[in-house]
Amino acid sequence: MNLGLSIPDLRGVVGRWVLVTLGHSGRLSFFVLDLFRGLTEWRVYVPRTLEQANNIGYGSLFIVLLVAGFAGAVTALQTGYQFTGNLPLYVAGGIIVQSMVLELGPVLTGLMLAGRIGARYAAELGTMRVTEQIDALESLGRSPVSHLLLPRIIAGILVIPALVMVANAGGVLVGYFTATTVVGITYADFEYGARAFFKPLDLWYSLIKAYAFALAVTVIPCYVGNNTQQGAEGVGRATTQAVVAASVTILLLDTILTKLILGST
Repeated sequence: MNLGLSIPDLRGVVGRWVLVTLGHSGRLSFFVLDLFRGLTEWRVYVPRTLEQANNIGYGSLFIVLLVAGFAGAVTALQTGYQFTGNLPLYVAGGIIVQSMVLELGPVLTGLMLAGRIGARYAAELGTMRVTEQIDALESLGRSPVSHLLLPRIIAGILVIPALVMVANAGGVLVGYFTATTVVGITYADFEYGARAFFKPLDLWYSLIKAYAFALAVTVIPCYVGNNTQQGAEGVGRATTQAVVAASVTILLLDTILTKLILGST
């Protein structure tokens, strides 16, 4: 009896999940198409892009450096704990630099900005949608894409990779100071280890991940916020969904890019 009742319920759940997934896929496709169409209205979105870029870059710089600094310090402390006495000290320099550039810098910055920027975008656009401000903009013959969406997305694509590079540098610098203080490694050993393990592909890999994460942090929250419904409750739900979806996408992109770029080397 129970087994017979559970089969229709499972089918219903799967069916609803498929329909929701297909619906979001279609809406997201049209959303991206509208973004490309709006690129011709550069006189509208360029001034707004500069304002959004300042909000993202200057507003996030402190927290990015703070997170990267702690990541570099923890990496240096754990490296000293695990490898002191077993491997030459210069290995610590290579591990700290590689860890920050390849993984910790891009991923931690992306996740942190998904919470800070993604939540802000989803909440702003969601509030505009449920209060009919976007509808009023459309009734005046103005495109929400060029006025609201493109400035936020382009600003993120331009600024977030720069923040990732700053996080890489800050994490390596703090990791060096921590290593010299705790592990006892000298500057010569640290530099030798960093040079011995460094590859030019590492920086390109970090930059590629930064651009991919920037798309996830901006496009997903803008899409979710633009499609918000059901008033204040919908805005809260959309904000949560945007942060979760952007964070999961970052982790998924991290795995895929690692396999595609580093897995074949």
